[in-house]
Amino acid sequence: MASTTFSGPVTSTNGFVGAVTGAVTGNVTGNVTGNITGGADVTYLQLPTITATGLADVANAVNTANKAAGSIVFETTNSKLKVATGALAASTWVDADGTNAVTPS
Repeated sequence: MASTTFSGPVTSTNGFVGAVTGAVTGNVTGNVTGNITGGADVTYLQLPTITATGLADVANAVNTANKAAGSIVFETTNSKLKVATGALAASTWVDADGTNAVTPS
């Protein structure tokens, strides 16, 4: 199989197939499948983190930048996974089980 190395921004409208090594930054849209690994014998997915105060602040970047229904963050004050119910800055965040709503204001 051929191998290609890219530098700089790369855009694909047809998708990529194969292994990706190194850091992936920026927005990823569509499905991502495969293994997410962090080195030998370590597999993890690191989520964005935010305090309870930051989550409740409508002006915080977690509420104003790339928020979408289904976005997930780890709220560190109460050690909870929070899921956005909408894309607006004031859209509610709920615990992963759908309870404990926080509406940014």
